[in-house]
Amino acid sequence: MAHITSIGAGVFSDLAVATPTSDFSASALAALDTAAEFQAIFATEIDTVGGTKASNTFTRIKNVREFPSMGTPPNVVNVPVYGSKTSQQIQGQADAPSMEITLNFVASDWAKESTNILGSMVGDGIQHVFRFTLMNAAPTGTGATRYASTSGGVGTVQNSQYYWIGKLEALLVNPQLTDANTATITITVQSDFYGAYTI
Repeated sequence: MAHITSIGAGVFSDLAVATPTSDFSASALAALDTAAEFQAIFATEIDTVGGTKASNTFTRIKNVREFPSMGTPPNVVNVPVYGSKTSQQIQGQADAPSMEITLNFVASDWAKESTNILGSMVGDGIQHVFRFTLMNAAPTGTGATRYASTSGGVGTVQNSQYYWIGKLEALLVNPQLTDANTATITITVQSDFYGAYTI
C-alpha cells in the first residue's frame, strides 16, 4: 500500500516496540538501517500482559491520547555575513529529542511485574526498537498480524512508518478527578529516525 495521499486525521496511528527473545546487541542495533530489516522485526503482535517474547514479535503501546511531533527537530543557526544586511541560516547539528506520549492509564498494562512486558521495560536502561505508524484508517487484517509491518498487516491501508532505537525512561501517572486517569511515558531517542517507509 502507498503512503497517505489525502488529508485526514491520523486517529489510527500506532506506536509499537519490538520484543525479541533476548535484547538486541549493540552490533545488531547498529546494523539496522533499511526498511526491510526494520519491518521484519515487527511481524507478530503479542500481548503486553502474559505475552511470550520471540523473534520478530512486538507489543503495541495502546490507549494513546496524544502523540508528539515525530522526527529530528531542526537546529538552525544564524551566521553573520560580512557586508550583508542579513545573516545566513545554516543547519547545525540537531539534538536527539526525547518524546513524551500521553495515554489513558490502564494500570495492568504498566504493572512492574515479570509477566508484564511494557511495565518491565520502563527504566530498564536497555535500548529497544520502536515503530510509529501514521494511519488514517484501521488495518483490515485480523489476529496477531493485524498491526504487523507486512502487506497483510498495516499494509492493508495507506500508511507511513518511522523507526528508531530508544529507551523507555519513565512513566508518570497523572490522576484525574473529573476525567480518565492519564500517564505520560518518556522515550529517549538513541538513533536517527528511519523512514518514512511504507508497505
